[in-house]
Parts: sequence; C-alpha cells; structure tokens
Amino acid sequence: MTGLEARIRKLQSQLVTLRAQAARARGEARRRAKRLERRTRVTVARAIRTVEPRVREAVAEARRIARGVRAGVRAGTAAYRAGRKKT
Repeated sequence: MTGLEARIRKLQSQLVTLRAQAARARGEARRRAKRLERRTRVTVARAIRTVEPRVREAVAEARRIARGVRAGVRAGTAAYRAGRKKT
C-alpha cells in the first residue's frame, strides 16, 4: 500500500504542476488573442480610413458619368424625334 500512496502523492504533485502550466498557457493564449484582435482592429480601421475617400470619389465620378450618359440619351432621343417626319 505504501507504494500506491507514494504514487498517488507523486501524481498529485504532477497535477499541481500541470494545472499551473495550463493556467499559464491559457493566460498567454488570452494575451495573444487580445493582441491579435487589437492589431486586426487597428489594421482594419487604418484601411477604412485610407480607402474611404477613394471610394467616395469613385462613387461621385460614377454619378457624374451616369448623369452625362442619361443626358446624352435624352439629347439623342430628342434629336431623333425632331428629325422624323410628322404624319
């Protein structure tokens, strides 16, 4: 029986060590995850800040082009109707 008790005590001490290592690993993983999330958030915010003005300009240019195309279509339609014979 003393051999079993010695084994149990040894296992218990190993369990204490394993619990400490697991807690340390969880803490490190939590810190790593927080750091990664913060870096990602900063990168996304920076990308949005740099891209947003370009997107706004592209949308404004697309609106100008669309307005010009619509005006051209209206002018072409009016010219076509004006050039036809009236019946």
